[in-house]
Amino acid sequence: MTLGEFISKQFIRVIQWNEVEDGVLAYRYPMQDMEIENGGQLTVRETQMAAFINEGKIADVFGPGLHTLNTRNLPILTDLMNWTKDFQSPFKSDVYFFSTRLQIDQKWGTATPVTIRDKEFGMVRVRAYGNYAYRVADPRVFFNQVSGTRQQYLAPDLENQLRTMIVEHMAGVFATSDVTFLDMSANQSALAAKIADAVKPAFGSLGLELGQFVVESVSLPDDLQKILDQRIGMGMVGDVGRLTQFEAAESLEEAAQNTGGTAGMGVGLGAGVAMAQALMGQAASAGSTPGAAAAPAAAGAKFCTECGKPVPAGAKFCPECGKHQ
Repeated sequence: MTLGEFISKQFIRVIQWNEVEDGVLAYRYPMQDMEIENGGQLTVRETQMAAFINEGKIADVFGPGLHTLNTRNLPILTDLMNWTKDFQSPFKSDVYFFSTRLQIDQKWGTATPVTIRDKEFGMVRVRAYGNYAYRVADPRVFFNQVSGTRQQYLAPDLENQLRTMIVEHMAGVFATSDVTFLDMSANQSALAAKIADAVKPAFGSLGLELGQFVVESVSLPDDLQKILDQRIGMGMVGDVGRLTQFEAAESLEEAAQNTGGTAGMGVGLGAGVAMAQALMGQAASAGSTPGAAAAPAAAGAKFCTECGKPVPAGAKFCPECGKHQ
């Protein structure tokens, strides 16, 4: 290798970065044993920004476009007078590229249920999850606060920190919200907007911009969900007496469709008992109110096993159908 070839290897004429994979937020251009040529070209593509680092500090930030690097914005470059320093410039310069496109479909969620105060249920634990998108908006802040001098910084490296920030602010929004848990599902868009507004300053402090925030679900832990299901079920039942009559009628219909065998007899007997109990309860309710049409049965009275009519105490035959009792 000639001296001219060796010297030419020390200078960089074109600096550019092609993203070869998703999730790269910051990338340091390889500068080992090389210097930037005076008048070199820096190509910054759309969805990128570049920062020129001089002696460990950001000297300038470049947006998309073709930039010519010269002595007006770069330190004094290596020349033949530096041979005694083995071609090492007294100025150490680096170029960092930052991806400014949206990092989409980032997941967030509560690792454990968060306890909040609900106006309807009191203290309650809730779980929530969703997704969000963000991008690098301020390379200076992101370099100084997050990525630093690493060769590259990836979105997964930041994932846990962002998720923790989101859950922290989510709990604060829930604590001050007037929306009860039962109404949260119908107000998820408004809830997401409030959480996003609370989270944006925290993202900004890292040089990031929150682009989209979605709440996919707000739910209770399994044990509390069972209690809520029971409460909903009781609300749906409403009139227990009417429900009992309905279930008894259903049993009679089933027994009528399966009259053969002892199983059918058992179902019919059980249905008859259920129906009798339902009718007795209804009669008792009617008799307990003024103006009821039916009078309550006398104490100790029983009912005919054939026609179901009241049978006087001690009677051996039903006065209606004559069935032996």
